[in-house]
Amino acid sequence: MQRLYDFLRRHPTGVDSFWAVVLLGMAMLEVASENLTAAERLIAVPSVLALSTAVALRRRWTTQMFWVALGAGVYQLLTRVDLHLADFATLVVLYTLASASDVSRWLSRFALGAGLAAAPLYALRFGIDKSSAGSAQNVYFTLFMMVPFALAWVLGDSVRTRRAYYAQLVERNQRLEKEREAQAKVAVAAERARIARELHDVVAHNVSVMVVQADGAAYVMDVAPEQAKEALQTISGTGRQALAEMRRLLGVLRTGEPQESEDYVPQPDVEQIEVLVEQVRAAGLTVDFEVEGTPRPLPSGVELTAYRIVQEALTNTRKHGGPEAKANVRLVYFDDGLGLLVEDDGRGAAHELYEDGGADGAGHGLIGMRERVGMVGGTLEAGPRPGGGFRISALLPLKKK
Repeated sequence: MQRLYDFLRRHPTGVDSFWAVVLLGMAMLEVASENLTAAERLIAVPSVLALSTAVALRRRWTTQMFWVALGAGVYQLLTRVDLHLADFATLVVLYTLASASDVSRWLSRFALGAGLAAAPLYALRFGIDKSSAGSAQNVYFTLFMMVPFALAWVLGDSVRTRRAYYAQLVERNQRLEKEREAQAKVAVAAERARIARELHDVVAHNVSVMVVQADGAAYVMDVAPEQAKEALQTISGTGRQALAEMRRLLGVLRTGEPQESEDYVPQPDVEQIEVLVEQVRAAGLTVDFEVEGTPRPLPSGVELTAYRIVQEALTNTRKHGGPEAKANVRLVYFDDGLGLLVEDDGRGAAHELYEDGGADGAGHGLIGMRERVGMVGGTLEAGPRPGGGFRISALLPLKKK
């Protein structure tokens, strides 16, 4: 049954043609059975054929078939062809015109007016009983004949409105789906950038410490075994810390939320900056650490951003500052935010590393810094320090701007 229904929906003109043939046959039988002369029957045939054709092609050429039906009605009035079954086609065509979305509203209203005028014109053309009783009957008959045209138009217009509403819903749904897809792509891109920042911060810092300690251990292995042993212990501890942070990050990626377990470390915050500085000092870099203002809890995003900025800045000092470089880290607690200043007196970084995002893939640390600071609504400045070295300055507000 469903297949038959789908077939009929795919071939509307075929369905209309079937009913047009049925209407044509019934109307011709009616004309043949009426008490008419041969000439009168012959005159009625064109209107029957025209109205049947209008039914067959009403959905293919809606506007054209309306004019065909209107012409057939005018033809009947001019030739005094009485009503027959084929005139039912005028109601069908009027409904089709009113329900069609590609037909202008003025034509739809004109068709309604023509349909409502059909009954009075018929009464005038085929005679009016001028007696008092006959006049009342004529009025009732005329009004009664106008009702089907009004109902056909109202039904068609309602279908047109419903189809337009459904089309709007479909369009809105498609637009929302496209917006959701776009938002999903943006979210995926943002998540990839966040993962890249976390991986860079974890790997770059800890591996940098491990490389420095390994170089130092290799240098003093023969002359100072105890120092080499301490360097190897630092490498081991740093490696474990890197693995713990990697497990934390992978746990977030797998489950969507941080997991509490001995294999995972908490998210770094401002309080751990001092631990970070001590770790860097143990790796051989001289670092001065200052805190101004009254320390207090800050939003987790601000604390993580501050920690990562200091971590990346000190890593860059080790990588680009040279063996004799010294660094200074200063945290300033303001009423409405946190200020960071990390500077060194080393060789500094090449211009393309902090302006253009790096050559051949370098400079991703500063890109990550800017992204992190932008996410919390802060500002960041990075560049050479007057007198030599490199400076990174950031202001992290407590609320996004």
